[in-house]
Amino acid sequence: MNILLHPTYLPNIAHFVAMIKAKAVLFEYDDNFLKQTYRNRTYIYGANGKLALNIPVVHSQKNRQKYRDVKIFNEEKWQSLHWKSLLSAYRTSPFFEYYEDDIQPLFNNKAKYILDFNFKCFEVICDCLQLELNTFKTKNYQPKVENAEDFRHLVNAKKETPQSFDAYTQVFNSKHGFISNLSILDLLFNKGPNTLNYLESQTLKIP
Repeated sequence: MNILLHPTYLPNIAHFVAMIKAKAVLFEYDDNFLKQTYRNRTYIYGANGKLALNIPVVHSQKNRQKYRDVKIFNEEKWQSLHWKSLLSAYRTSPFFEYYEDDIQPLFNNKAKYILDFNFKCFEVICDCLQLELNTFKTKNYQPKVENAEDFRHLVNAKKETPQSFDAYTQVFNSKHGFISNLSILDLLFNKGPNTLNYLESQTLKIP
């Protein structure tokens, strides 16, 4: 099965479940940027529960702007904030120190475009997972696709299908219980080398 996905910021577990089961992953490269999606947002498990990390972007005066042309608003010190949030959330997790040196550079080196940064995050995470995926980019936008299963709906942060993935131990389980479908980093820091086995065992709910 080939699948079509939007590149997202530190993708959630649903994205990786879809990708790991696919024969090939086609990334949407020619769509318009939409607000309130996982294009510039991810969720982690903080001390107070589910915590959103948003990358600020420079909004164009035009009605439509290509995702690949959207610039990051680096005047805000968002990288420092996101890294501090990750430290606070996961420094006591079993595998944080194991992956820290791979992940931290993402929050030290500035990127100009949100899409380029998301691809960089994806590459780093795949390296951490020792995961090799067969990936391609679209050349033009198509509302309907024939050569792949369309999983672009997974980008919607506000209207997503609730996913009931198997529970695993999270840092703040005792405070707020299990929270499903967070950023892949939540799974990576808590499960470490067992992350791939977990992803392969999960079933994705499709609307």
